[in-house]
Amino acid sequence: MSLPNDFVWGYATASYQIEGSNEADGRGVSIWDTFSHIPGKTKDGGNGDVATNSYLRWEDDIESLKTYGAKAYRFSVAWPRIIPLGGRDDPVNPKGIEFYSKFIDGLLSAGIEPYVTLYHWDLPQALEDRYRGWLNKDEIVADFTNFSKICFEAFGDRVKNWITINEPWCVAVLGYGNGQCAPGRSSDRTKSQEGDSSTEPWIVGHHLMLAHAHAVKLYREQYKSKQGGQIGITLSFNWVMPYDDSPESQPVIQCAYSKLSNNWDFQDPVFRGRTSPLLKGILGNRLPEYSQEEWAVVKGSSDFFGLNTYSTSLVQEGGTDEFNGKVTTGFIKKDGTELAPPSHVNWLRTYPPGFRALLNWVWDNYKTPIYITENGYPARGENEMSVEEVVHDAERITYFSGMLENLAKAKTEDGVDVRGYFAWSLLDNFEWADGYDTRFGVTYVDFQTQKRYPKDSSDFLKKVRWQSRRS
Repeated sequence: MSLPNDFVWGYATASYQIEGSNEADGRGVSIWDTFSHIPGKTKDGGNGDVATNSYLRWEDDIESLKTYGAKAYRFSVAWPRIIPLGGRDDPVNPKGIEFYSKFIDGLLSAGIEPYVTLYHWDLPQALEDRYRGWLNKDEIVADFTNFSKICFEAFGDRVKNWITINEPWCVAVLGYGNGQCAPGRSSDRTKSQEGDSSTEPWIVGHHLMLAHAHAVKLYREQYKSKQGGQIGITLSFNWVMPYDDSPESQPVIQCAYSKLSNNWDFQDPVFRGRTSPLLKGILGNRLPEYSQEEWAVVKGSSDFFGLNTYSTSLVQEGGTDEFNGKVTTGFIKKDGTELAPPSHVNWLRTYPPGFRALLNWVWDNYKTPIYITENGYPARGENEMSVEEVVHDAERITYFSGMLENLAKAKTEDGVDVRGYFAWSLLDNFEWADGYDTRFGVTYVDFQTQKRYPKDSSDFLKKVRWQSRRS
């Protein structure tokens, strides 16, 4: 594979998944602190109290990035570490500013470019308590814009790449639809005593888009010209293929393409300035409308297309879940064979041609430069292996090899304007509702001792980067 010298190679993480030290130096409580401490909310009962202890071991993280040859690092800023109570009239925590400033300086000294995500799911709990967080449009948009402003002013002289919100679909649907993620609201009263899955995800999705757009507007009007950066949003997509090639399958696959495959209606408002007709047809008046003033802010509010993608699935008629576009997705073909072998989680399979197809689809439809802001693989059974076994992660290498080969083909043969690739993840970490059961890292972390062990995949990615730049 051959990629240009300015292609961005890096790793990605998120604050709550790695930092720990959740009561240190004035940090406030986040909704994930609250949620993960409720019995039964995470698979193994785990929480992010310690995670990989990166708040204290940040220098070790930078050393790993250097060893692995990374030229960029995508990480998120913890809102409750910057503003413990979250609001625009609440005090700013100087220790939080100091920590991230020191970390950014450390990255730059190591020749590693910071890519900063402003919101990777850790909303201050005080805002959830004060006004129901993302359900309150006027308050949350103003408070997120203020939080963004503080970050632009504190770090924007050195940070040139900003991502506003990570995976709004997950925030809205998993947090307010099925209750799988914080704050865990759902119509299912076995999961939550509050929530309306028929309306709240769409309301929250609308507010997420407005918060994103107003942060972008602020950056472009007050900071972009003097700081010289770019700003955008990261969306989550997995590629879908028809269950079979029959004519009857084509309408359903077109439906699946329209939502691709779990993302319903974030890309069209931002990149096209319109609401998805498919989604409107499903939801009717449950789908919030944008005012003309809101459209003026939302349309075009991303300098790039941040893309988190992991897998490909097969799609057919018969689904009832509107969060999944009312289609059925799976991995078993009509002849009974599997599309690809399983990973450690039931939603992810290794099918590299789907990655190339997705990149082409995004480019053909939106003509916006693409950054792969997350892509990675949980190898099977790593929790049950010895250190000597787990570091030889051949399954993960197979995944990365196929994905990167298809990325290179999409860029060099198909003309897709993809500009960067961030592997998920630098470290095994707290994997949200999975707790510590699922490991995505190219670094094995012994969560009892916090000792790190590079896996073979870290060396593989280093060699791929070196060889692609050399050629």
